[in-house]
Amino acid sequence: MAVRYELIKTDKHTGARRGRLHTPHGTIETPVFMPVGTLATVKTMSPEELKDTGAQIILSNTYHLWLRPGHDIVQEAGGLHKFMNWDRPILTDSGGFQVFSLSDLRKITEEGVTFRNHLSGEKLFLSPEKAIEIENALGADIIMAFDECPPFPADRQYLKESLERTTRWAKRCKAAHAREHDQALFGIIQGGMDKELRRQSAEELLELDFPGYAVGGLSVGEPKDIMNEVLDFTVPLMPTNKPRYLMGVGSPDDLFEGVIRGIDMFDCVLPTRIARNGTCMTSVGKVVVRNATYARDFGPLDPNCDCYTCKNYSRAYIRHLIKCDETFGIRLTSIHNVHFLIKMMGDIREAIEEDRLLELKKSFYESYGYTL
Repeated sequence: MAVRYELIKTDKHTGARRGRLHTPHGTIETPVFMPVGTLATVKTMSPEELKDTGAQIILSNTYHLWLRPGHDIVQEAGGLHKFMNWDRPILTDSGGFQVFSLSDLRKITEEGVTFRNHLSGEKLFLSPEKAIEIENALGADIIMAFDECPPFPADRQYLKESLERTTRWAKRCKAAHAREHDQALFGIIQGGMDKELRRQSAEELLELDFPGYAVGGLSVGEPKDIMNEVLDFTVPLMPTNKPRYLMGVGSPDDLFEGVIRGIDMFDCVLPTRIARNGTCMTSVGKVVVRNATYARDFGPLDPNCDCYTCKNYSRAYIRHLIKCDETFGIRLTSIHNVHFLIKMMGDIREAIEEDRLLELKKSFYESYGYTL
């Protein structure tokens, strides 16, 4: 089996789980945050820098790598691990989120999705079989079934038809999957904000016995309390002996809330995206380092952080670089933000082991400036 989940400890006061995910490229300590390397690179960061932050696994994007450089080239290079010089685990999404995000450029049918290439305008067709062919060629440890991520809000009839199509596509993905021995194919539970449709989706996908399950279709514009309500309902429907993945979620509060509800895996572009405009997550809340107030601030970004950036550079210097559009500034803020979330997840794992996750959440929220 390509992936095996080992449950080590459940927090006494919440649904939080401390586990290990064994993969062909190493064991992942969970709960885990996965930095996003859409185009086979986490923006501005080298693999060595990622390892220094403690990153255990990264995510790459099937749709984008299909367009550039092409999955055939990646396969010829020896697979994604060799192509990008990353010897730790990789997860690839299926391209299903692009069905959602490129809504102006696509048409969905039972067979698959017809796209306009967002780069060239060329007409393309992505089906469950094609998505799996691409993911098999890329060679990630964990691959995702091709699904449809419906928008928020959406009417019940649309959500029902969409999730039922996602189930049919999941069956086709499973049939097309040619590397079960070294790639774990995860199913994606859909159903929007409708609890009964979430139940239907979960039950249908559990029958297919995937080695792991994701909750898709959240963090698409709905209020956070609704997202948490859907998680409260959906996570207990998921198997306890398999990894649980919440797709596209990565703000500190969302990570805490997801972990408390029993989620094991998270990914998000947030840390590197906000880093590019000079926004940094710190132990005392968000710091927008490009602001004038930091022009003569010669202290570190975060006095409680031991990342490369905070050990070596001041807020004033980083502000100067970003104001001058120097790439090094964005690299420094990216390194810090990725390190911050990965260190936070390490603290969360430790807190679960010691049954004090709610205490950690309280102290973190107070120092970060979140309302409990």
